Amino acid sequence: MNLVEIAHLTKSYRRGGQVVPVLMDLSLEIPQGDFLGLMGPSGSGKSTLLNLIAGIDKPDSGTLLVGGEDITKLGEADLADWRASNVGFIFQFYNLMPVLSAFENVELPLLLTSLTKRDRRERVETALELVGLADRMEHYPNELSGGQQQRVAIARAFITDPAIIVADEPTGDLDRKSAEEILGLMRRLNSELGKTIVMVTHDPHAVGSAKHVTHLEKGELVRSQT
Repeated sequence: MNLVEIAHLTKSYRRGGQVVPVLMDLSLEIPQGDFLGLMGPSGSGKSTLLNLIAGIDKPDSGTLLVGGEDITKLGEADLADWRASNVGFIFQFYNLMPVLSAFENVELPLLLTSLTKRDRRERVETALELVGLADRMEHYPNELSGGQQQRVAIARAFITDPAIIVADEPTGDLDRKSAEEILGLMRRLNSELGKTIVMVTHDPHAVGSAKHVTHLEKGELVRSQT
C-alpha cells in the first residue's frame, strides 16, 4: 500500500523576470512504512520535493496524494491543519524554541490537540525516554549538545503520531558519532514504530540507513535503488 502517490508533478519559481523550473513531470510512489532517501546535487529539487510532500509548498500542476488525500486541493487553513495532524519535521538545525525546555519543545505540537495536561505529560515523557533524554527534559537547548538537540527534535517529530516524517539533512550539523546515534533512532522509528520517513541528505553514510534511495538531477528522477 502506498502512503504517498505523486503523478506528473511540476514546480517552478520566479527569479526576477525569469521562471526557473525545479521539478518537471515527476512521478513517485512511497509505500507505507518505507524509509526513503532522496539524494542529488544542490539545486536538483530534493528539498522542494520534500516541502511539497510535507504540504509546506504547493506544486504548479500534478497530483500529490498522502494517505489517499490530494493535498494540492487543500486551502491554506486546511493544509495547516493537515500538516499538524499528519507530518513530523526534522531539520538540519533542529528549529527548537530556545526559551522552552526540552519537555516544552516536545509538548508544543500537542498543545493544538484535545489531550489533557496529564495525557500530554505522559506522552512527552515516553517520547523523551525513547530518545534517551529522560534525564534532560528540563534542560534548555543551549544546555544540550547538538546530538541531544536533534534527539529532542526527533521526539517532537513523532509526538503526534504523524503519518509521515520528513527529514531535511538531519545529520548535516552533527559529528559522526552523534550522526550515527540520530540515524539509529530514525531506523528505530521506521522499524519498531512503523513510521514512513522521507530523508533528504548529501551524506552517503546517512543514506545507508534508508530502505530505498531515489536520485534527482535537474528536477527529474534519474534512478532508484534498494
